[in-house]
Amino acid sequence: MAPTSTAPVAAVLRDDAEALGQARRLAESFAVEAAERDRDRRLPRAELDELSASGLLAITVPADHGGADVGTRTLLEVFRLAAADPSIAQIPQNHFAFVNVLRENGTPQQQEFFFAELLAGKRLGNAQSEVGSRTAQDIRTRLRATGEGDFLLTGKKGYSTGALLAHWIPVVAKDTADRLQVAYVPRDADGVTVIDDWAGMGQRTTASGTVELDQVRVPADRIVPHHLTFQRPQLHGALSQAQHAAIDVGIAGGALAEAAEFVRTRSRPWGESGVDTAAEDPLTIQRFGELGIRVRAAEALLEKAGSAIDEARADLTDDSAAAASIAVAAAKAFADGAAIEVADALFEVSGARSSLDSANLHRHWRNARTHTLHDPVRWKIQHVGRYTLNGTFPPRHGHI
Repeated sequence: MAPTSTAPVAAVLRDDAEALGQARRLAESFAVEAAERDRDRRLPRAELDELSASGLLAITVPADHGGADVGTRTLLEVFRLAAADPSIAQIPQNHFAFVNVLRENGTPQQQEFFFAELLAGKRLGNAQSEVGSRTAQDIRTRLRATGEGDFLLTGKKGYSTGALLAHWIPVVAKDTADRLQVAYVPRDADGVTVIDDWAGMGQRTTASGTVELDQVRVPADRIVPHHLTFQRPQLHGALSQAQHAAIDVGIAGGALAEAAEFVRTRSRPWGESGVDTAAEDPLTIQRFGELGIRVRAAEALLEKAGSAIDEARADLTDDSAAAASIAVAAAKAFADGAAIEVADALFEVSGARSSLDSANLHRHWRNARTHTLHDPVRWKIQHVGRYTLNGTFPPRHGHI
């Protein structure tokens, strides 16, 4: 495998504590201009380079390859930097999902190459969801052997978060035997076109656009047999969905914190309250208590989900994998509702001034409403119900 283009020189983090320290530092930095980036739809190019340089993108690289190999609870805590900017938080979600694909089914040679890339700060994007098929999971993108030791990749993908600003684009495709594969393709490879056409009302700076693949040549050693992941007990879906839950929890926490700051500094008390400041209004205090409990419950469920994944990883069986997936499904279902409720209640507690477009507080609701559409929680609740009532294990796929 030939080396790719240069990326920012990255720090090499040694453990969970260093990862959390870097995440807190970046969250403080990213929060400063988050509202302006959203308002102007300014893509976070410099911020992603800072993320690469921080070493956080390599924290799930195994220790025997030089990575910190942090626990899932730590990884999810890192993703709560969504409280600072949920668009930036969503971009590396697929990065870590495809690092896990390499951990699960990459050859020793593939792992050696790509883990070194990650330690150097390289970013993985994604090209998963299909455009124009019956469902987003109906994979029509195809890999076809050339007879010369490599493959041709053809297809069109949508919602390709991170691809525009990535160094590598992992592409989910099927081979001629209809087996699921992941092809790791350089962002600048011939035949790859990444279109910045994402126009969602929220998560506006994730650059979740379209990827077109026109007869892209892919060496055999850059293809990983993803279908093997789902032929055994697996945590791929749980890990991916837990990161989405962490983003929702982050959005809820960020919205609550900004609401509190707005009420303390910019809101006026209601005339009947008899108090001098909005922050002393007993009815407002009551509502903040209710919202604070919702956020704390979401955080607790997320922590429990992370622990369930780590416990299952230590002893992976059908039982432990199912328990982890159900814990994640519960966390995601609750976090979705909490993010939307808190982001909506922000206006209720903050008053008319909070609706001014110049404040851009509506970005929290737009982000929550957009991101929570990623996977329908009604299906997660179904799986939790079946498991709780009948002990039915959830299916083996990447969405539970």
